[in-house]
Amino acid sequence: MIKKSQSLLLATITVGLATAASAGPTYTSVDFPGAVATTLNGGPNPEGTNIGTYTDTSGVIHGFTLQNGIYTTIDPPGSSLTVPNWISPQGEIVGEYLDAAGVAHGFTLADGIYATVDYPGAGGSALDGLNPPGEMVGFFCTTAALCTAGFEHSYVRTKDGGFVAFDPPGASSSLAASVTSSGVIVGSYAINGGSVNGNTLGYKLDQGVLTTIQYPNSVSTFAGAINFEGTIVGDWVDAAGNGHGFILNGSTFSSFDFPGGAFTDAAGINPNGVIVGIYFTADGAEHGFIRTP
Repeated sequence: MIKKSQSLLLATITVGLATAASAGPTYTSVDFPGAVATTLNGGPNPEGTNIGTYTDTSGVIHGFTLQNGIYTTIDPPGSSLTVPNWISPQGEIVGEYLDAAGVAHGFTLADGIYATVDYPGAGGSALDGLNPPGEMVGFFCTTAALCTAGFEHSYVRTKDGGFVAFDPPGASSSLAASVTSSGVIVGSYAINGGSVNGNTLGYKLDQGVLTTIQYPNSVSTFAGAINFEGTIVGDWVDAAGNGHGFILNGSTFSSFDFPGGAFTDAAGINPNGVIVGIYFTADGAEHGFIRTP
């Protein structure tokens, strides 16, 4: 594991539960035509484009864009699985794909051109976020098997092409999920030998100060995205194992669920507060959603 290149100060965020009443958001369910499962992972950008994944009837996972009701498949050449994770205001997409050997790679898609981005010397890596100055964040693993198991490490790819690896203090694994224009990073990490496939804590890294994010009374908190205004979204799991979406504004949490959903995960938020994500119904079916304030 590559050591951190900067000193991180660990703090625990003071939180309160939002209680103010509101008119209530609207929810839209999203399903790729003919797919057996759908997710929404990012957007909408100023052009109204969302990104996500769909699983075809053969069980293969593909990426897609959704704009003005039109779905377009996106798969890097030679990929066996594609997960787009972020779309910029300019329409550049970053994400992860698996090659024919099952090795994970990061990718960018800009103006119809794909490019692979790999953490140097890693057994697998992915891109999760991108900001306007050109910084990218994601995760890498020392072996492909550890990627599958969720034993990952956070990294930043600087705008000049350098790589900086880090983990929150005490983390056994971590991933960087999103980065703002000012370089604030949010992500999630596991402790006590766990992987990010299991129970996690969220984190925010701002000017070298790392703050842990934990929804009150949760057994797991996953911080999935931050918008340029600093609002963080993700999911939290209660003691009964039920998953809920959350919004963190400053130090105030609020929780939400897709109406009728059995599990809700907020995966992305844009500057206008529109949230995209994933929900499961009681029968285990997976769908994307858009939540408009």
